[in-house]
Amino acid sequence: MPFRTIAGHRHLLELLARAATRATLPPSLIFAGPDGVGKRATAVALAQLLNCERIDPRTSPLEPPPSNLEPPDSCGECRSCTRISRGVHADVLLIEPGDTGVIKVEQVREAIDMAGYRPFEGRRRVFIVDEADALMPEAQNALLKTLEEPPAASMFVLVTARPDVLLPTVLSRCPRLRFGPLSPSEVAGVLMRDHGFSAEAAHAAASASDGSVGRALEAASEGMADAREAAARLLETAASSRDPRRRLAGAKVLSAGGAANRDELARRLQALASLLRDLGLLFAEADARTLANADLEPALRQLCRAFDADRALRAFAAVDRALNALERNASPKIVADWIAVQL
Repeated sequence: MPFRTIAGHRHLLELLARAATRATLPPSLIFAGPDGVGKRATAVALAQLLNCERIDPRTSPLEPPPSNLEPPDSCGECRSCTRISRGVHADVLLIEPGDTGVIKVEQVREAIDMAGYRPFEGRRRVFIVDEADALMPEAQNALLKTLEEPPAASMFVLVTARPDVLLPTVLSRCPRLRFGPLSPSEVAGVLMRDHGFSAEAAHAAASASDGSVGRALEAASEGMADAREAAARLLETAASSRDPRRRLAGAKVLSAGGAANRDELARRLQALASLLRDLGLLFAEADARTLANADLEPALRQLCRAFDADRALRAFAAVDRALNALERNASPKIVADWIAVQL
C-alpha cells in the first residue's frame, strides 16, 4: 500500500516521505489518532518506501534527493513491496496483541533481538507495534533503551489510538505524529475502492463514521443506508407540510420496521441529526467538503428553502432530546411521533 493509495493525511505523508528521502526520519515514532483512519496502513507504506526495490537510486530513502524532485513513493509491486503488504517480509515485523488482548514482554524481546542484526533482505528493518497501548508495562520498559538508541538500520513505529496510556518514558523517546479523522468523502472513497460499496451505500456509511473507515464498516453492517433514506424522507415530509396529522403519518417512515426496535430507531435518529447538521453548515455557507452527506447536497439545498437556520437548529436539538429519551427507556413509538411533530 504506497502512500498514494492512502486516503487523507497528505501533509503527514509528504512529511514522512521527505524525511525518509533526506535521511532525517526519526528512528522511533508514534502514530496517534482515532481508530480506522489509516495509521497502520501508513506504517506499512513507510516500510515499503524504505525497502522498495524500484526506488530510483538518485532518490533512495538512504540518500537526500535532488531539490527539484518530488519525494518518491514505493512502487507497491516489486517483490519487496508485495512481501511487506502480505506480512511476510523478513525485515518488517508486525507486533500486535495476542489472544489475551495484550502485547507481552516476550514479543518485544524478540523484536529487540532482531533489531540488533543487519537487514536480511531489505535496506531497513521496520518494527510496527499496532495497538501499542496494549503493551504491558514490563514490555514498554524493555523497549526503552532500544527506542532511545535503536540500531542504525532499524526503526520502530508505535501505532495507537490511546497514546496517553503509554508510559511517559516511552512517550518522551518517540516524536508523535497526529492523524486526524478522514473527511466523509475520503471515507466513502475507501469504501468504494477497497470494499466494493456502491456510491449510495458508501456515502451513507461515511456519514455515520466520524472520519473512521472502521466505524463506517460497522455502520454499513447495521443498515445505515436504510436509516438515512428514512430520515431524508421524514425531512421531506416535514418540509412540505406543517399539518400535525401529516407529520404523524410521516413518523411511520421513521419507525417502519423498527417501531419496537430501539436500536433501529436510534440509528435513524442519528442519520436525521447528520442531515440537520449539514443543513446548518449550508446555512452558514461552510465549505461543501465538510458535509457528512455530500452526495445529498442538491436535496439538502432544496430542503433549505423550507427550513431556516433557526428551525434547523431547533430540530437538531429535538433529535438530541429524542435520543436521550430513548436511552432512558422511552417508548420508540412515542419518540418517533414526537420528533415528527417537532420538525
